Amino acid sequence: DSAHEHFLSLSEREPYRLDHMDAFSNVLYVKDQKVALSHLAHRSVAVDKYRPETCVVVGNYYSSKGRHEKAVQYFQRALKLDRTYLSAWTLLGHEYIEMKNTAAAIEAYRRAVDLSDREYRAWYGLGQTYEIMNMLLHALFYFRKAAALHPHDARMWCAIGGCLLGLDRRADAERSYERAVSLGDGEGIATRKLAELYREDGDEERAAKCYLRHLELRYQSQLPGTSFAGDGADSSPDAFEAVVTRVRVDEPEAEALLYLAYYYRDNLEYDQAILCATRLEDYPGPEKEQGKGLLR
Repeated sequence: DSAHEHFLSLSEREPYRLDHMDAFSNVLYVKDQKVALSHLAHRSVAVDKYRPETCVVVGNYYSSKGRHEKAVQYFQRALKLDRTYLSAWTLLGHEYIEMKNTAAAIEAYRRAVDLSDREYRAWYGLGQTYEIMNMLLHALFYFRKAAALHPHDARMWCAIGGCLLGLDRRADAERSYERAVSLGDGEGIATRKLAELYREDGDEERAAKCYLRHLELRYQSQLPGTSFAGDGADSSPDAFEAVVTRVRVDEPEAEALLYLAYYYRDNLEYDQAILCATRLEDYPGPEKEQGKGLLR
């Protein structure tokens, strides 16, 4: 958000500026602000359609619209204008991944890391590509390269955890997911995986904390600006009730609510158990009947 505000201020002060507007387009892409990205693309073309930065901005615009072949054309155009354009190689790799062209993606990402071995996004992209190809040892190598360069990004540790789990290195996978959770795990991927792993291990308390944290994260995503302790152990009954009664329930949330209902019942915390089970009454899946059985 701070980067977004900075770029907005910069573009307002210097409306004909193209330097760093490619980075601004990356921010708008990540924030899914398609209208703002469209305005930036049109403005950049009007200023100078032959600048490499303009080509990247337009490429990001087409990518956001799901027009990946068109995005590839513009990233390739940027590279014709500047063969050393690092982010263009990385973004080109991302587009080839979307198009399921793994060989071309690997080539683009390798060009990026040849230009700079500190381009963590390209190392991460190589990891994703080899993971798609089910070459997990290769993927793990590249994800670790990315994590070494960007150690405070939970996504890196989630990716490492996924590879380790696929390689049957369960204890190492748990530690990677725990590292991701300690770094925020805003997308909740590591939290859900840990809940499943702890549940399989019979560690009910830690599984319950992860399931509750998943519900908190989901609720927080519905209401930007809401904050939680983030450890799945909010001591406020009001906060717990707000999360359980208002969170949008899809399959992962139904699984979490059912597990928590049984967990609280077994720990004689009947009010919380009833709240979780009652929340399942409007859910169409099998958890609904299990929740009803618990209420009886």
